[in-house]
Amino acid sequence: MTTAKTGATTAPKSSFWSSGHWPTLVAAFLYFDLAFMVWVVLGPLAPAISADLGLTPAQKGLMVAVPTLAGALLRVVNGLLVDRIGPKRAGAISQVIVIAGLFLAWLMGVTSFTGTLALGVVLGFAGASFAIALPLASRWYPPEHQGKAMGLAGMGNSGTVLAALFAPGLAVMFGWNAVLGLACIPLTIVFFIYLVMAKDAPNAPAPKKLAHYFEPLKTADAWWLMGFYSVTFGGFVGLAASLPIYFTDQFHLTPVMAGYCTAACVFAGSLVRPMGGALADRIGGVKALMMVFVVAALALAGVPQADTLPAALGLFVIAMLALGTGNGSVFQLVPQRFSAEIGVMTGLVGMAGGVGGFYLASSLGFAKQWSGSFAPGFYIFAGLAVVALLGLLFVKSQWRRAWGAAEGVRI
Repeated sequence: MTTAKTGATTAPKSSFWSSGHWPTLVAAFLYFDLAFMVWVVLGPLAPAISADLGLTPAQKGLMVAVPTLAGALLRVVNGLLVDRIGPKRAGAISQVIVIAGLFLAWLMGVTSFTGTLALGVVLGFAGASFAIALPLASRWYPPEHQGKAMGLAGMGNSGTVLAALFAPGLAVMFGWNAVLGLACIPLTIVFFIYLVMAKDAPNAPAPKKLAHYFEPLKTADAWWLMGFYSVTFGGFVGLAASLPIYFTDQFHLTPVMAGYCTAACVFAGSLVRPMGGALADRIGGVKALMMVFVVAALALAGVPQADTLPAALGLFVIAMLALGTGNGSVFQLVPQRFSAEIGVMTGLVGMAGGVGGFYLASSLGFAKQWSGSFAPGFYIFAGLAVVALLGLLFVKSQWRRAWGAAEGVRI
């Protein structure tokens, strides 16, 4: 029988499907999936919005980046709410805010650049779902299955595929503002499914004083994990929001075709997230992340050299495969080190990922406006992946000695 060490005792490993609560896992996935769909919806709609409102490249970049930044900051708030009132209740509140905000935006109309930024802040609540959905699922599973549980719940980032596939076509048929109202329909359906299926785990940590929630920030490990996720998830969501603009500007595709190309890239990154968690469970999150940063850096640095659509598309798919694997790998590590603070750490690490996405999306817009090319934005982000790799090489031995061996799981 395969065993896993925990301190001085030895306990048998449990089956993944028998050790958790699959209705909650499904509910967490659906909530996360639809929330991510609307979180990045301004990206696929950006060509139509830009043409209607006459936006500059920098304004387009900021428009698609603001939901990412708002989501990053709100993830900390949601991380606190998860530990104070429980993930199920926190998720219900967040979903109501997003549905109400989109409905009002459709009803009143968005007629200015300032209006798109205000909508972006509301959509940030959808992006902050990350800090709720993952602990909602994770708390049901033991350490040896954290990578798979977090990966399956986190595969909800595939909602970005739905936005890229359907938003441009619906905008052509009904107008881009109508898409905001149409999005309320699936969001409402999933909201009621969530209320029925989701259940808080019985082993939730007791609420602590507010100051104690930020105790992890006193440790270097928390900052390292936040930095690594700012590259992996930041790259994923930054590209998901920016690729429709890139494909329409660089290769003069129609918004619908740009959406299809974006969907292919995002699907690749979403599909491998649970595989990244499972891979990290098998070979260790550190080793998996090392491979991720190398591949992502090479692919992103190669994008400016690609002068044809197939070449660029291929490099983006490779980059997204690496970044998606990295997302699952980071969250195999987080609960191993911070199991008692998983709610707030999910929020903090998720916030760092959102900040990385904001930087990539906005920098691509500014790079295009100031230099006439997207290349500087891609080169700098590839450089950040190299910096992350060097940081990982610096801490890997210390992590394996200090807390990997104590938990009895691969890191």
